[in-house]
Parts: sequence; C-alpha cells; structure tokens
Amino acid sequence: MAFPSSLRRHPYVSGLIALLMVVIGGGMVALSGHWRSTAGPQRALPASPRVSVVAASARTRDVGVYLYGLGTVTPLNTVTVRTRVDGQLLGVHFQEGQIVRSGDLLAEIDPRPFEAQLTQFEGQLERDQALLDNARVDLKRFQVLVKTDAVPRQQLDTQDSLVHQLEGTVKNDQGQIDATKVNLVYCHITSPIAGRVGLRLVDPGNIVHAADTGGLIIITQLQPITVIFTIPEDSIPTVLERLRQGVRLPVEAYDREQRRKLAEGALLTIDNEVDPTTGTVRLKAQFPNTDNRLFPSQFINARLLIETRRGATVVPTAAIQSSPRGSFVYVVRNDRTVGIRQVTVGVTDRDDVSIERGLAVGEQVVVEGAERLRDGVAIALRNGP
Repeated sequence: MAFPSSLRRHPYVSGLIALLMVVIGGGMVALSGHWRSTAGPQRALPASPRVSVVAASARTRDVGVYLYGLGTVTPLNTVTVRTRVDGQLLGVHFQEGQIVRSGDLLAEIDPRPFEAQLTQFEGQLERDQALLDNARVDLKRFQVLVKTDAVPRQQLDTQDSLVHQLEGTVKNDQGQIDATKVNLVYCHITSPIAGRVGLRLVDPGNIVHAADTGGLIIITQLQPITVIFTIPEDSIPTVLERLRQGVRLPVEAYDREQRRKLAEGALLTIDNEVDPTTGTVRLKAQFPNTDNRLFPSQFINARLLIETRRGATVVPTAAIQSSPRGSFVYVVRNDRTVGIRQVTVGVTDRDDVSIERGLAVGEQVVVEGAERLRDGVAIALRNGP
C-alpha cells in the first residue's frame, strides 16, 4: 500500500500505518490456520471396509457321473375293459379310482338270455344223442344181417353214414353248449390285471355290445411302472457298454423343477434306433412305485447313474466363477484376504461340483458374495443362510 511522502513523515500517521500492518498480518495468519484445520480431515482417506462373504471348505466324497433326460411315465399295461357279449349292464362292482387285483369282479351283464339258450342246446343234445344211439343199434343189426344176405349192402352203408351224421350233430350240440357256458362266464366281467380303475364310461342299465369301441372302464397298472426318457446319441456307447457288463444302472425320477425326488428304479433297456430329428435315443427304466408317486403320462426328469467316482474333492457349485481364462474360485487366505485360483472342474452332483486340479481338501472358498471381490480384497466371514 502506497502513502504520500508528506503523510509518511508525520509521527502519528507512521504509527497508525504500523498498527494497521500488524492487524492485517495477524488476521491472515489466523485465517490460514483455520483453513488448514478444516481442510486437513477432508484430505484423510477412510480405511476400506471388509467385504462380508460366506465360505465353505473343500471336502471329499463319492461323486456320481450321471446322464440326464426328459421322460414320461408309461404303464407296463393299460387295458380297456370291454364286454364280450351283448346284453344289459346290470351293475358295476368298483369305485372310480379304486385299486383292483387281477380277477376282481367289475361288472355284470344280464345272464338270463344265455341261460335260456343253454337249456335249449342241452335239450337238442339229448335228442340228437338218442337218435345217435338208435342209429348205432340199427347199424349193428345190419352188420349181422348183411352176412346172411338178409339186407342189401347198400342199406348197411346208408346206416353207417347216418351214424356219422348224427355223431357230427351231437358234437355240434356240445359245441353250442360250451360256447353258451363261456358267454355265461363273460357275463361276469373281471379285471384282467392289477391296477387303478379310471372313470366309469358306461352306467348300469345301458345295453352294451361286444362291438362297442369305448369300453366300460380303463385299468392302468401302477406297480411296477416304467419311465421312457431320452439321452443324447453320443452317450449310447457308454450305456451299451455298461449293459453288456451286466451292471445294474440306477435311475432316479425327479419332478418338473428337479427339486424333489419321486422314485428310484433301474434301467431296463435301450431302444434300437436314434431319432434323427432330435439326435436322441429312448431308454426305458422300471420303478417299483410302491407309494404310487409316479402317475401315468406324468412328465419327469430322469437321472441315470453311469459310474461313481470315489473320494473326489468337491466344493459347492456356487463357488465356481467363470472368466475368459476358464473356471476359478476365490480362496480364503490366512490373513482374511482372498486370492484367485484357477481350477479344473469335473462332474456336477446335486449342489456340489468335483475339482480335478487346483484345490486341496480343507481349503476355504467363497460361495456367497463373490460378485464384490477381486484379488487381494479383505473379507469378513459370516455364517451362511
């Protein structure tokens, strides 16, 4: 700040200027100290928080090698029960949805027309049998008389022919009797197989015919039951080799969402051709189905066990991460940081996946919270859900 020379020579003015300079200098020093005190905490960076994760240890267990396929429950036997005789349906002896055994009575047809027919045929048989007996007696007489030339030879031959005709008539009568007895048996309709009865197709009181196409009821065998499922054609040699060795190949049936196991069975056979449109082949497995959890035409997911690898190193499938370089896991270090470890993944079994190379039993890997990690990040372990 510049002042005129005349003012600077005045003693009061000189003192005032000096005092003013001291006040301004002190204020600037105080203000700069305040700036340093307020700006200092803003420049200090807070410590990075640890990432909360869930970890699991690699362990050993037997791992199954499976083939998966979509399948449909198919009964071993499905029978549409029809009447084999014409007549009025007198009554039914089953409840819809009932489990029946082979030979159980299901329905009855009015037997009275066949009973009357049987009486008629039995009467014809008795009459024709009497005619046959008389013709045989006459034949014996003619055989004696022809030796003395009492009757001509032609009459003997005629009588012999009559006997044969009557024998044929008697056989025909007996056949009609047997057929009528069979029809009487058919009036009592029984179950040809053991299984579950479907909905009733005909009500009592209706006239039914052997030519009817609809039938009375449908019975489906439930125990045992089969599942037909498909696998890729590339897996055919493996399955055929195991079948040739006589190995029992277990098959498990799961629901549509593959969460609930419905039944356990075994492979029966493999089809004789590949479907060219899908590149798959059909397999048939049989299940005891003692609890009736498999239902005809039900959609299922089949899992065929090919082999079991003993003592494999496994981790939860959630631990496996992917990158352009391949599969890797986040391994928990002793200092509570994580490191990236490249691994070779084997087969998947339920919620576990086997590790062929890159991980030792007992090492911990991150199974939850990996999306916030990178190599060297500090972590805080917490219990899983």
